[in-house]
Amino acid sequence: MTVNNASTKTTAPRQMHLGLFILGTGSHVAGWRYPNAFDRFESIDQVRRIAAIAERGKFDLIFMGDNLYADPAAHPSYTSRLEPLTMLSAIAMTTSKIGLGATASTTYGDPFSTARAFASLDHISGGRAAWNAVTTANPVSAANFGRDHPDHSLRYEIAEEFVSTVKGLWDCWDDDAIVADRASGVYIDPAKMHPLNHEGTYFQVKGPLNISRSPQGQPVVLQAGGSVPGQKLAARTADVVFSVVQDMGEAQKQYAALKALLPSFGRRPDEVTMLPGVMPVVGRTTREAFDKLATLQGFISETNALALLSDRFGTDMSAYDLDGPVPEIATSDSYHSFSSVMLAKARRENMSLRDVYNLMAAARGHWVLCGSAEQVADTLQAWFESHAADGFNIMPPYFPDGFDDFVDLVVPILQERGLFRADYTGTTLRDHLGLARPATRRGDAAVTF
Repeated sequence: MTVNNASTKTTAPRQMHLGLFILGTGSHVAGWRYPNAFDRFESIDQVRRIAAIAERGKFDLIFMGDNLYADPAAHPSYTSRLEPLTMLSAIAMTTSKIGLGATASTTYGDPFSTARAFASLDHISGGRAAWNAVTTANPVSAANFGRDHPDHSLRYEIAEEFVSTVKGLWDCWDDDAIVADRASGVYIDPAKMHPLNHEGTYFQVKGPLNISRSPQGQPVVLQAGGSVPGQKLAARTADVVFSVVQDMGEAQKQYAALKALLPSFGRRPDEVTMLPGVMPVVGRTTREAFDKLATLQGFISETNALALLSDRFGTDMSAYDLDGPVPEIATSDSYHSFSSVMLAKARRENMSLRDVYNLMAAARGHWVLCGSAEQVADTLQAWFESHAADGFNIMPPYFPDGFDDFVDLVVPILQERGLFRADYTGTTLRDHLGLARPATRRGDAAVTF
């Protein structure tokens, strides 16, 4: 077994972490229509430019969500896009510090291929890979794999075993297993490669991987589960958790609830970074920011609105009046976090369906923060210092100008206040997040969880 070679955790003042949620046409559903905005998510040159802005802003990571079907009525960047791991492998060649997070499904993937792919990305990037483990919410995906879509509880049972198996595969090699001794002719020390021998309910995986232990020991694990099973999975296995919130009080409750779960899994609160999603619309003045948001909202039709609401709520909304109250509908089994958060907010604030649509259309149910750079920085600081977040997953409404606004106007304010790094101090994503490099666990026993 190898020795944990991570440096001792420092007692430096707490600082924000920033991730970039990258959708090439912008997080706003009509962001691509904004003047001079990028209107493709298949141009590697445009993606390289976005990555360069993120690294200039000293962001912890770029995060790419994904889906497994194409719907012409959905957000453009979910319907037509590059495959995440392929795209980030290319981006690894033009960046040097920023973390690279990609989504891969636990329902429609397999543990061996997933573990191998992310270990490869970690080697390619020099220790900057992250896996966003998702159960795949939308049942439409099933038809592309010839399967029935499991219900919510079963998806999380499968995910529990899937994530544990992947982590076990990452630990099948000791750090020094590759000897490459020219004199003796020994390339690999077989005593330092271990089978996994996992025999579980859903997966049988012998192992080991056919790739050595990666630079981070294990790539970082990202998750976004908002349901009770999702929170438990995140508390047990995730390093970074994304959340869907609309107000600070709600965010504080989610933050406290997740952190309270960690000790039962033998983990400290500072071992998991919680990043609420936020779409900042930034101006040099408040008026400029709200003019930008008004322009974006003006691009959306009622047909777009009803299609978006139907998708997120898992219910056909075409029969309802946009100017009427939010109907009594059940929480969706698909987008559980989005629908539960938005329905709760709508009923709490007596919103109309159009009000809900305006929030959803702007950032698909995520928090929209509109104002001057100073106002945006003040709000992020208030959330951070009140323990509603460890940082934020930034979702620019359009690229590149909408992201440049945040990096050039807001980030310097956060840096001046000592809330965000002035420069990178490490080279791996674990370094950026303040996470220790994990020691190997022997891989010659079945995975348990």
